[in-house]
Amino acid sequence: MKTIKQRQVHLDFHTSEYIEGIGKAFDKEVFASTLEKAAVNSITCFARCHHGWLYYPSKLQPEMIHPHLANHSLLLEQIEACHSRRIDVPIYTTVQWDGYLARQHPEWLCLDGQRDFINSQGIPEPHFYYSLCLNSGYRDYFKAHLLDIIDVVGEEQIDGIFMDILFRVACDCQHCQKEMKGKGIDHFSEINRLAYSEIMLNEFKSEVTELIRQRAPKATIFYNGSHVGFADKQNVDAYSHLELESLPSGGWGYDHFPITMRYARNLGKEVIGMTGKFHTYWGDFHSLKNQEALEFECFNMLALGAGCSVGDQLHPDGELSPGAYSLIGNVYRQVAMMEEACQSAAIPEVEIGVMTPEETWVAGGHSLRIDPSLIGVNRMLQELNYQFDIIDSQMDFSRYKVLILPDVIGYSPQLQEKLNAYTENGGAVIGSYHSLLDEDHAQNDWYGLDFLGEGDFERDFIMPNERIGKELPKEEFVMYLKPAKVKVTSGDVLLESVRAYFNREGETFCSHQHAPSRRQAGAPAATINGKVVYFAHPVFNIYRKNAPRWVKELVKDVLSELIPHKLLRHNGPNTLLTTVNRSEDGRQHLIHGLHYITQKNSEEIYTVDGIIPLYQIEIKLLIGCQKVARVTDVVTKESLPYRIEGNYVVVEIEKIMGHKLIEVVTD
Repeated sequence: MKTIKQRQVHLDFHTSEYIEGIGKAFDKEVFASTLEKAAVNSITCFARCHHGWLYYPSKLQPEMIHPHLANHSLLLEQIEACHSRRIDVPIYTTVQWDGYLARQHPEWLCLDGQRDFINSQGIPEPHFYYSLCLNSGYRDYFKAHLLDIIDVVGEEQIDGIFMDILFRVACDCQHCQKEMKGKGIDHFSEINRLAYSEIMLNEFKSEVTELIRQRAPKATIFYNGSHVGFADKQNVDAYSHLELESLPSGGWGYDHFPITMRYARNLGKEVIGMTGKFHTYWGDFHSLKNQEALEFECFNMLALGAGCSVGDQLHPDGELSPGAYSLIGNVYRQVAMMEEACQSAAIPEVEIGVMTPEETWVAGGHSLRIDPSLIGVNRMLQELNYQFDIIDSQMDFSRYKVLILPDVIGYSPQLQEKLNAYTENGGAVIGSYHSLLDEDHAQNDWYGLDFLGEGDFERDFIMPNERIGKELPKEEFVMYLKPAKVKVTSGDVLLESVRAYFNREGETFCSHQHAPSRRQAGAPAATINGKVVYFAHPVFNIYRKNAPRWVKELVKDVLSELIPHKLLRHNGPNTLLTTVNRSEDGRQHLIHGLHYITQKNSEEIYTVDGIIPLYQIEIKLLIGCQKVARVTDVVTKESLPYRIEGNYVVVEIEKIMGHKLIEVVTD
């Protein structure tokens, strides 16, 4: 049973000293009443902002209270009013950004290799984005600040502490140099400094968590670094729960949350998803997200097993936006109707495990640590309607019928040994491109291949056949990224590549892009050895880059062979996203169906603008020999018609208007 409240607001209050009358319009009863009417049951409020100002009557640093704060007890009154209505109030404070301290204590700032301050956002001044070094004197300052919050607010009144901005920063200041020297780390390498910053952050979090648990043992604890992934697993005990900041219109995009959540839900912590009410990004005052977009983002959180948090920013005068809380309330009242069912059936039912490249991420690599291949496989499996987790090599493989190693999963003897055991016990694997192949391990008996290096052509072709690509025309299809070149030593060739005439280089070129097929077979494009399938091309990166349907068809045919009895089927379009969650006793199954079309009407962002309804949808859930007791619509409580077809229960749905939540209860 979940204990973290599931309908949260994250209320930013980063407020300039050049604005007067801060909080002058704040009315604690109106504030709490507005939240209650919007079905909000938790709101994160500010003790300290990125500008460096405090919003509570600090005993330690009264001079740091916002110079124009009309009511020095703003935070205390927010807590008092919300608690009177059973609304939790976790307390926010910033960690590595503080504009005031950056000006007053430049000796606490992170430095790069050229001795310049590190602006983590790359935004020209004015800003508050210079990063504070947690190895400097600021570390003691921050701990004293936390104790001040606890002393002033009172231990019993603190529901949680949300600490923001803990980033990996390649700091080369004297303090970090000293620490790296003690650990035998070469500080002249930026990659080394980034790698060390993870060690430092874990040490800092453990130290701060111990402090909070001593002084406010009931408080929830979360450290926000704008992403949760494999690196956070190493110190997950420092967290009470996880919050996945992921504003689709704010730089994260619509791929980030499902990928991050499919991994984070395996870390043994309750999870909250976090989007925003903003049309774009944090600080987008006086903007409202389309309701359809907010519905999709929140309902997708529920579908993947998370609670909901919506980001807002309080106006400097302290008055909540009626429009914002009308919007949030319209969505959260729907969430409230589904909440009990989602909490009682919260275990994802899955058939595929996708290995994350994040485990072998090199410091300084791709943004937010999400490799393009992971985005590609996530999109492909969603469109093909498979149920899957994203996992690392330390997790239990036996839960999955198929494992996918997308494009760039690094080799290790431990991983290879674990995969050997998995396939010996009947598991199937799909690997691609460089996964488990490199020059040091060129011969791979598990794949049944010798790795000969990179392919001969920047773009070559594949030739579909009656086993793989069987619904495609039997002619060449271009592959947009260079493959690995392999030779089969055992097993069979599933798919042949076709050679191009030449690369576009030197004096050779043809037409606008690449040369056509020479109509000669090349190296294997796909192979199978037992139940281990290998694609020579980076098929998942290709799908992320160009989304060619023929690549998805190849993967679909392989998965259909490896998983003959798919967990969930439907007759709708590939834009219908589905998930299945179950109760601990396995009798309650919740099927989420979401049909919201993301579109890019603007130059910069994707959003959802309207709902396209679906009619006469049939969803088939694999139940085996279980007997169905009832099938209901969770929101309307209406019984839904169903029939049994072999090992499947087939649910008939007259209409899906954005989202449908179906409960199947078995005896």
